[in-house]
Amino acid sequence: GTAGTPKGGCSPGSRICTLPALRTSAPAWRKPPEPSKRDDKMSNTDRKTEYVLQTVSAITPADESFRKQVRDKWNACAKPLGSLGVLESMVTDLCTLEQTLAPDLGKRVAVIFCADNGVVAEGVSQTGSEVTRLVANQLAAGRSSVNRMASVAGVEVLPVDIGMLGTDGDVPPELRQCAVAPGTADLMRGPAMTREQLYAALYEGIRLVEELKGQGAGLLIAGEMGIGNTTTSSAIVSVLFDKDPADVTGKGAGLTDKALMKKVEVIREAIRVNHPDPEDPYEVLRTLGGFDLAGMCGLYLGGAAFGIPVLADGFPSAVAALCAARICPNASKAIFASHISAEPAGQMVLTALGKTAPIAAGMRLGEGTGGVACVPMLDMALSVFEEAYTFEEGGIEPYVEL
Repeated sequence: GTAGTPKGGCSPGSRICTLPALRTSAPAWRKPPEPSKRDDKMSNTDRKTEYVLQTVSAITPADESFRKQVRDKWNACAKPLGSLGVLESMVTDLCTLEQTLAPDLGKRVAVIFCADNGVVAEGVSQTGSEVTRLVANQLAAGRSSVNRMASVAGVEVLPVDIGMLGTDGDVPPELRQCAVAPGTADLMRGPAMTREQLYAALYEGIRLVEELKGQGAGLLIAGEMGIGNTTTSSAIVSVLFDKDPADVTGKGAGLTDKALMKKVEVIREAIRVNHPDPEDPYEVLRTLGGFDLAGMCGLYLGGAAFGIPVLADGFPSAVAALCAARICPNASKAIFASHISAEPAGQMVLTALGKTAPIAAGMRLGEGTGGVACVPMLDMALSVFEEAYTFEEGGIEPYVEL
């Protein structure tokens, strides 16, 4: 069985949260319960499902009363009010999440969930599924785009196999093994995942947050590598926003106009076959998503549960964040946008999340690259917030809000 809804938490399987009275002080996070040990006969699958649902129930709202202290500190900095724009807002949200005026981001880790999607069999991508593993191996070897960018930004890269197709046995030790299954089913022919697989993937994402927090991580980036995942992402957006797939589907890594039309028709058929309830985010993610999206969704939920900010990367990463926010609106406190994806629905998803991205560079690489690019900007904003001189120290008359 699952636990009841704690005061201030999100009810399992529901988008409704009860909001307690705001507190003047509160811990930044509270450890979710361990998987149940009450029943020795409970299967490992049931334990994982219970842990996910209890974690969701334990996510509390951000203590918004702390936000004023952050704004007062910003306003004391000797600069025009609000002049750092989106970066200023990000720091404010970060301090509010962690309930401190001196946040320590500690170790920064880009978690790259690698998975294959059965829908690739329908010809929705320019390359085949074999490319997922080839790129994952390069991620593990430190040679991919995000590795090089991360080496400049001071970010560690953790590639995770959460569900790739078979291997010849030569698995790099740097590739974390969390595979739920060797790829999802073809969503055009039925649900992409079973319920057990969905909760297993969510579980892996949450557990990685707990593990990385214990290792000193203070900032995570949700990245992905999975051929076909712009198809799964567009399918989810089409359902959650009640939009025609043609309005929210792009060319991904590079499709012809003819191939894009086929991609749209595949999504339409997948929605018709699965007919997911848009009010049930678990079911939308299960039927139309992928292990990479579910793993990232778990990372966001874990970030909210453990009080660690998680930077969303591009389109699939932002869609996973949207799923987390639909599962539990309180999880939004840990979600931070990095850039606006070049995919057609990129801005739509960020708007729905209530997030503004500081980078608009037309990026569409994936692998967490947009999130990594955002880290130095966040570091610079934090340096101003924590170390810049104040109006009083400079003998300058403060600006006033008009």
